[in-house]
Amino acid sequence: MKTTLKPERISTAREALKKANQAYARTYPGESSRRQPVHVVYGGAHLFKSDTARKMGQLALASLREYAPDAETLAGCLGLPGGELAKRVHERVEAKLQREAVEDFRIDFEDGYGHRPDAEEDGHAVSTAEQVAKGMAEGTLPPFIGIRIKSFTEELFDRSARSLDLFVTALLERTGNKLPDNFVVTLPKITSPEQVTALARMLEVLEQERGLPAGALRLELMVETPQSIFDREGRLALPGLVAAAQGRCVGAHLGVYDYTAALGITAAYQSMTHPASNLVRGMMQISLAGMDVALSDGATNVMPVGPHKKGASPLTEAQQKENREVVHRAWRLAYEHTRNSLERGFYQGWDLHPAQIPVRYAAVYAFFLEGLGATSARLKSFIEKAAQATLLGDVFDDAATGQGLLNYFLRGIACGAITEEEARASGLTLEELRSRSFLKIVEGRRKVA
Repeated sequence: MKTTLKPERISTAREALKKANQAYARTYPGESSRRQPVHVVYGGAHLFKSDTARKMGQLALASLREYAPDAETLAGCLGLPGGELAKRVHERVEAKLQREAVEDFRIDFEDGYGHRPDAEEDGHAVSTAEQVAKGMAEGTLPPFIGIRIKSFTEELFDRSARSLDLFVTALLERTGNKLPDNFVVTLPKITSPEQVTALARMLEVLEQERGLPAGALRLELMVETPQSIFDREGRLALPGLVAAAQGRCVGAHLGVYDYTAALGITAAYQSMTHPASNLVRGMMQISLAGMDVALSDGATNVMPVGPHKKGASPLTEAQQKENREVVHRAWRLAYEHTRNSLERGFYQGWDLHPAQIPVRYAAVYAFFLEGLGATSARLKSFIEKAAQATLLGDVFDDAATGQGLLNYFLRGIACGAITEEEARASGLTLEELRSRSFLKIVEGRRKVA
């Protein structure tokens, strides 16, 4: 066949394009197949113990059994459809709270800890490391864990850096140079890429001095300042912050209340559903799409705690009723906030109190179970069409949609909302599900055919 374009005439453009495509692939590797927890629980460093996650789980389960002992009560409180869906949600929430109530925990040296004398914070940096080491030995840590240090302002940098150093050094000394699974350092109130670069360099030095593999210490960005969204030149800031992390950034967490406060929004109107909060979620997604940086939403700041405490005398019926009403109102608010996050593509959020954990799982489980039938049918059809297109020699270029459908099941299975058997209604085998890759599934079916 006759052509006009000669390779030598377009070689310069082709080489430039190749470099650009390779750079794009490095910057935007796509969503990882690794598990993402559905929440992170923040707790002050002064309170952390090796069994904190287990005790929080016990409190969360007690809260569920006291204020939503059955599916009907839970459905009425949260506005869920009754019947089979509510029954499945309630059963799975209770099972999850017994099995693994806390998926991620952040030992907090910042807002949840406050400003304390240096000697006191030094002591807590070492003691929390000792407790983490103990939890590693006893198997009581959650699957994900980390610390949130103070910000890197001029006033706080030295204190923040010292706490990080003391914690990591003490931890590695007590564990024989081993880190907990999925350990991360969270940097708050970021206002410049240089702050992220400084943390990345400090983590690199810790690795080198302590003999850790390069990249073992990872970090998360807190998005809670306008400067973490737009830089001084008016450009999107988050891609630059991720680049400044030098391959260490695995997450970006939205701090709703600090962010809205920085915009001048008064406390009465700061909320998870404020228009400014929804806008910044979109900006985070636009900035980080395809970068393999997990997004996390913020927290509901209304605690589900009744006004009447149990004492020597039993609570009256009226006091019990008032407690139940207060808890249920807080639960409904947290449910609405979590649904708002899920519908906008944020599959993780913060929890601040054990009694918030049951409603976290109830919202997540209802979200996944409601769409189970439709998504199963869609994925089954999608895979069949993709495999057929491949067999016919056509170009199938919508693998991202297929992976997105598969990720629905992977996320649902990981958090306990969906069983592997239920996921098989999509036509996938367990082996295909566990491959975690849409392209591998299609390729495998093509080879079989």
